[in-house]
Amino acid sequence: MSSERKIKTALVSVYHKDGLDDILKKLHSNGVQFISTGGTRSFIESLGLPCQAVEDLTSYPSILGGRVKTLHPKIFGGILFRRDLLEDVKQTKAYDIPNIDLVIVDLYPFSETVASGAEEEEIIEKIDIGGISLIRAAAKNFKDVVIVASKKQYAPFLELLETKDAVSNIEDRKWFAKEAFAVSSGYDTAIFNYLDNYEGTAFRYAEDNAKHLRYGENPHQKGAFYGNFDGLFEQLHGREISYNNLLDIEASVSLIGEFEETTLAILKHNNACGIASRPTVKEAWIEALAGDPVSAYGGIVVTNRPIDAAAAEEINKIFFEIIIAPAYDEEALKILEVKKNRIILVQKDTLKGDKQFRSLLNGVLVQDKDLSIQTSSDLTLVTPRAISAQEEADLLFANKLVKHTKSNAIILVKNKQLCAGGTGQTSRVDALRQAIEKAASFNFDLNGAVMASDAFFPFPDCVEIAGKAGITAVVQPGGSINDKLSIEYCSRNNISMVVTGVRHFKH
Repeated sequence: MSSERKIKTALVSVYHKDGLDDILKKLHSNGVQFISTGGTRSFIESLGLPCQAVEDLTSYPSILGGRVKTLHPKIFGGILFRRDLLEDVKQTKAYDIPNIDLVIVDLYPFSETVASGAEEEEIIEKIDIGGISLIRAAAKNFKDVVIVASKKQYAPFLELLETKDAVSNIEDRKWFAKEAFAVSSGYDTAIFNYLDNYEGTAFRYAEDNAKHLRYGENPHQKGAFYGNFDGLFEQLHGREISYNNLLDIEASVSLIGEFEETTLAILKHNNACGIASRPTVKEAWIEALAGDPVSAYGGIVVTNRPIDAAAAEEINKIFFEIIIAPAYDEEALKILEVKKNRIILVQKDTLKGDKQFRSLLNGVLVQDKDLSIQTSSDLTLVTPRAISAQEEADLLFANKLVKHTKSNAIILVKNKQLCAGGTGQTSRVDALRQAIEKAASFNFDLNGAVMASDAFFPFPDCVEIAGKAGITAVVQPGGSINDKLSIEYCSRNNISMVVTGVRHFKH
């Protein structure tokens, strides 16, 4: 038997009707008959198209406040019967069950209702029963039936109609079935997580909008991104975004989101190699670049203020892959677009969500995002020497930065400028020595600078090394059984130390 199937009868039951009229008219022009109910039937008839009522077919009205409309053997039998199985065909004739070759359906807006803050009673009523059942039935029987399960599939279905009239083959139907099960699984995931109070008693996550990347972290690895990237960013210029670009973009906007005053950061491999807060973007760029002009080459630039021509002129002097800002002056864009592959992004929205997860061993590791931000009131002075206003500002700046730096991490800051960082070291002492050596290589004077550590000091060696390098104030979470050793050293050597009580490991 040929895999081609001519659509003769369509069951249509949709919540959203935008974009449906062209499909219905095209189907009608190919002799397809319609079965529908309620508002969808009225919509079809408003287009001047004939439509049989579900109630006339089943001899049952819509009951229970609309909860039961299509749940009937004449509907589901018409969808599920196997056209090449003689016994099924006999039964459909015996019980006067129609051949339903096409199902167009969408689901009640459950997630949107939850997001609106509606009461639970209203939310529960948006758990679709008839629609989800129709989707599963039609998708299961893709050997004979086409299922269009959401507005996102209108365009490819209309293309099929325009190129093949009302005829589909097995590859067409299997593709639509696959898309339908993606819809139903995502819908059920949203319902489960809501009823679970988002407590994670089981891990369920669904995301559409697959973007297949050129490759993964390395060219021999496949990679894909699932999510609405365009909801967060508008790409104005440049080449296709890669797997590693996405990692850097996420790190960049997470970091810059911590700062309220005009700030610019330069990142490389998810860590900041330069960052500064200054009155203008141009000044912030100059000071951020000074933090490590070598690593900045080929990096990612991110700022929380619009970029003007003056800033763009300076930034354009070196090669970098990506720039992210809330807006760009027209002249600034012309300057930055000189490099054809340079990715220029407008950040349209902040990151949402309070969970993060990664695949691990034979499962998934889930945790709350580190959204803790320390302020002046969270700094507890544990040494005799008080901190100055400038030191306090620098300590808070450094603490934000160390939170976004791979552990073990040490950050050295002076006048709201990153002097150097020790990143991803197996020893905190090594991280500090790396930072001090790096600061010296770029001619930073660390006298009067401050130090931030992502975790406590188990021994006083770090504060001793920092003090000898000119550091005058230290911020750390505290919590070591040997805290007093570091505190005593700082107290004896006129170094201020504040503790926050919040560790910021990042692995």
